[in-house]
Amino acid sequence: MRYSFLFCQAAVLSASLLLTSTAWAAPAPKYSVSDLSASLRENAHGVVRAYDETLLVKSVSRTVSTVHRAITILDGAGADWAQLMVPYDQLNSINYLRGAVYDADGRLIRSLRASDVKDYGLSDGFSLATDNRGRLATLQQSAYPYTVEFDYEITSDNSLFYSTWEPQDEPQLAVEHATFRVLTPAALPLRYQERHLPQGVQAAHSQQGGQEVYQWEVKALAAMEREPDGPPLRELVPMVVTAPAAFEVQGHAGSAASWQQLGQWSYELNRGRDVLPDDLRARVAALVKDEKDERVRIRKVYEFLQANTRYISVQLGLGGWQTFPASAVSTNGYGDCKALSNYGMALLQAAGITGYCALVRADAPDIHTEFPSSQFNHVILCVPLAQTKTAKADTVWLECTSQTAPFGYMGSFTGNRHALLLTPQGGKLVRTPTYGVRENRRERLADVYLDAQGKATAAVRTAYTGLEQDRLSAMLDGLDPAQQKKYITESLTLNNFSITKFNLTANRQQALPMVTEKLDLMLPTFASVSGKRLFLAPNLLSRLPAVTAPVGGRQSDVWLSHAYTYADTVRIHVPAGLQPENLPASVQLTTVFGTYSAQLHTLPDGTLQYVRQLQMLRTRFAKAEYPAYVEFRRKISAADKAQIVLLKTDA
Repeated sequence: MRYSFLFCQAAVLSASLLLTSTAWAAPAPKYSVSDLSASLRENAHGVVRAYDETLLVKSVSRTVSTVHRAITILDGAGADWAQLMVPYDQLNSINYLRGAVYDADGRLIRSLRASDVKDYGLSDGFSLATDNRGRLATLQQSAYPYTVEFDYEITSDNSLFYSTWEPQDEPQLAVEHATFRVLTPAALPLRYQERHLPQGVQAAHSQQGGQEVYQWEVKALAAMEREPDGPPLRELVPMVVTAPAAFEVQGHAGSAASWQQLGQWSYELNRGRDVLPDDLRARVAALVKDEKDERVRIRKVYEFLQANTRYISVQLGLGGWQTFPASAVSTNGYGDCKALSNYGMALLQAAGITGYCALVRADAPDIHTEFPSSQFNHVILCVPLAQTKTAKADTVWLECTSQTAPFGYMGSFTGNRHALLLTPQGGKLVRTPTYGVRENRRERLADVYLDAQGKATAAVRTAYTGLEQDRLSAMLDGLDPAQQKKYITESLTLNNFSITKFNLTANRQQALPMVTEKLDLMLPTFASVSGKRLFLAPNLLSRLPAVTAPVGGRQSDVWLSHAYTYADTVRIHVPAGLQPENLPASVQLTTVFGTYSAQLHTLPDGTLQYVRQLQMLRTRFAKAEYPAYVEFRRKISAADKAQIVLLKTDA
């Protein structure tokens, strides 16, 4: 909304004024901490005293967003809320940025000064050119509590994006009062989606002159805490998401009323930019000339792209959505995700294969498919394969920004989510590959050689596939061996050990990539000795901790977002003179959350073999199921800690 922002400053009164009958009054305090209810301060590091946002739709191509936000910061854990970053670029300009800070009693300490605001380039570290910048205003104080107040206004010539109102956007942040207003011409109807609003809160709709007015208001929202295995905060807090039906960006008009129409705009914006030089087309045709298998031809083209390009982003104005021509990428050898995917599509065309660019929300929770809008931040390439006599219909997905990404593998970055396929007929919502319990595997074999004093050495081989290998694969590409060893050392859940030898290798040629980790370990205190007995836990590296029951009841659903299978075999080679006195009982657990089993038996040569398997399912459960989940995890933790007792027979 539009408003004026006034800061009261103390005035120096002259002697003559002091003699008049008109008494000067100090400005009334605002945001006194004593006015806060105990319920808002509970479990909170900060309280939003006011968050008022107004979106004014001026035309199909221009909006104005006005924000007023005041937050009382209760302690040092909330110090970051005393800073505000307001981004801007070629299409979004900041009209003003103001602020003030108040003490615990609500008295003005000072107003925001020019020296409190810094202007930064918001470089992502790999962009060749970007116009993304931001103004960072800082009003941090050393004494708590205090209140900061910010006001700013942004005019946007990019109406593809409307406001998302999210007054409670952080954990342990309470909200005293917040409002959201949207004013839009009747000819430009508002599309909105209400999420997790308190009971009874909904849009108030009215007319004001020739405008449609929508308003929301929330009060007294208690602070929320992150809970173990809970959903992202955005799936819990009140939110109103708005989007246009019709929009225009630098003269390019479109509609977001459906996925088909939004995809049509993006397709038309980039149509005709997939033309390659004739010599390159001939080179690609020769590359696949004698290959009959379509999947092999796609692989050859993809590997050619990886070998001859690199990712460098250029984000200027409309360039955030419109790609470089494929001919420019072939000349320069670089491009952003749009340009490289478009280039890959052009290379495939030269090989006689049809592919489509696809918009996806990468490295973040999946989009809300029921609300067509621009929710994407990345572009990948999709290649549908027709059914043949020897192969069923299939789809190949390609990540064109990486020189090392395995062929056809999306990983955690873009897998298990929806994408918007850009076709001549418009957008089509499809799913990227799903990686579940069969694909995401960690299989470990450990040979532990024990001596009579409780010391041991171990040779461990672990194979990671699917999403389980993503972290190690990135480490192989980005860290040197010394850094890799340091990372592995810090990740092992052992109390006393040293790595005497390690090795990481990747197999990226198979359909599901694999990383193999080999470790030689020195374990000085693997077993504890007490008289004639040695005590040791056979579960070497895979102990799963229990989760705690919530105080006051669970607030959110159980959200198990990652499905996997862990299989461990540990062979403990026992020296002569030791024999088992007690072995843990076998455990078998089967629940809706997953399954667990652990068995230990003696091999003919006296070796003790421990076999453990855990499968966790990717799914979501009501919060009423949390006690059962806590019990499942408690039983796993107890079984993982079970000990073997060995008795010395030669003493």
